[in-house]
Amino acid sequence: MSDNFKTVRDPILSLYQSAVGEVAQKIDARTAKATSQRGGLRRSASSTYPDQAAQIAQREFHKLAGGGSPLSTAGPAARELSKGGIAQVCAELGLRYIKALALRDEQAIVQLKNEFIAGTCDPEWITTLEAYRSYFGEDGKRKPIPYVRASTVGPKTIEIKANARVALMGDWGTGALPAIDILKYMAGDNPDVVVHLGDIYYSGTPEECNTNFVDPINGILRKDKALPIYSLSGNHDMYCGGLGFYSLIAELNVAPFTQPASFFCLRSADEKWQLLAMDTGLHDDNPGTVAGAVTHLEDDEVAWHCDRISEFPGRMILLSHHQLFSAFSPIGALGSDGKRSAVNPLLLKAYKQMTSTKEIAAWFWGHEHTLSIYNPFAGLERGRCLGHGAVPVSTIDEIYKPLADLDNTPSMLDPSKLGTTGGVYNHGYALLSLGDACRADYYQATSRGRELIFSESF
Repeated sequence: MSDNFKTVRDPILSLYQSAVGEVAQKIDARTAKATSQRGGLRRSASSTYPDQAAQIAQREFHKLAGGGSPLSTAGPAARELSKGGIAQVCAELGLRYIKALALRDEQAIVQLKNEFIAGTCDPEWITTLEAYRSYFGEDGKRKPIPYVRASTVGPKTIEIKANARVALMGDWGTGALPAIDILKYMAGDNPDVVVHLGDIYYSGTPEECNTNFVDPINGILRKDKALPIYSLSGNHDMYCGGLGFYSLIAELNVAPFTQPASFFCLRSADEKWQLLAMDTGLHDDNPGTVAGAVTHLEDDEVAWHCDRISEFPGRMILLSHHQLFSAFSPIGALGSDGKRSAVNPLLLKAYKQMTSTKEIAAWFWGHEHTLSIYNPFAGLERGRCLGHGAVPVSTIDEIYKPLADLDNTPSMLDPSKLGTTGGVYNHGYALLSLGDACRADYYQATSRGRELIFSESF
């Protein structure tokens, strides 16, 4: 994957970027041997095509946000252009094809397929794009996500060592250089457990799960030792129907550390702490819509978490991909008064069920590509956003500027904001040290190396 990584929070555009990345890898794999035999040099498709796709996705996303027409309906035939122009047109045709798949527009699909065949685009384009049809389902219905029900999981918990060091990272699965750097810093902390709070980009395909998650994890964190790794379900993980994600979690760890489902419970051997990981990604998966969902948990999963809380004598930490609340990203629609709530009401309802008898020490989530350490809000003592794992965010975006239309705005602890390097916000992670109390250290990667931003104990 290109180090010039750019993603958008749009299911169709994310699937498009996944497809283009796969096209590039197939072309490169096919031509690498011949190039080596010739002793020549070439610019790889893996660097050209994904960059073009990222530019196109950014363009389309901005058009969607502004209410304009997002897709062109026609373009010059690829056979009429220069080599550079052909690559651009192939990328544009690819977007139109993915959009046609999402809309199940068979007439457009046939027309675009003929354009690929008649033109000079590499055959890998149409064979890869055709394979993506399965992510949109048939006959107007998507394939069901292979969600594992609470009844199948039963009361299973995963024991971790007493006084464990748990590394947390969110929105990390890009495969790009910043993600690799974060892993290297994390490896120096010698964690006992690593938890990813979700999102393997662009859309969690099996290929992306291997390339952007398993390979760097095994090459850096597991290079010299076995290390339990867990991953939550994010919205990007579900854009392809969860196929990559569910294969991933089934194979990440060996017994007794196997992750049983998209939700799970890590419990310290001394029963002082347990970490409850929730699946908020299941209901934010639709590749046919652009509007974000007000996501929620399945009722039987909520009951499962309540059971783990009621049976446990120690203290609790919640983990999820999506946020309970936010000062910086909209959740849900505007009300009749022109205001919107900072809180996800469906997750708040689940949270209240879980805390009917016991308090939650902290809740860590991702989804927003920033570090946000909040003051108490919505009945939660410590809400912490750790979505700054690897996705680059420009300083132009002003990620710490609160939304103007909130009915009640959460505030952050100071000082706890990310610094910047080269015009983008820094990436980082958190390290939890469990004991009689939990110590949380929040780190960022800078041009000077790893730096501690903030520490707390609870």
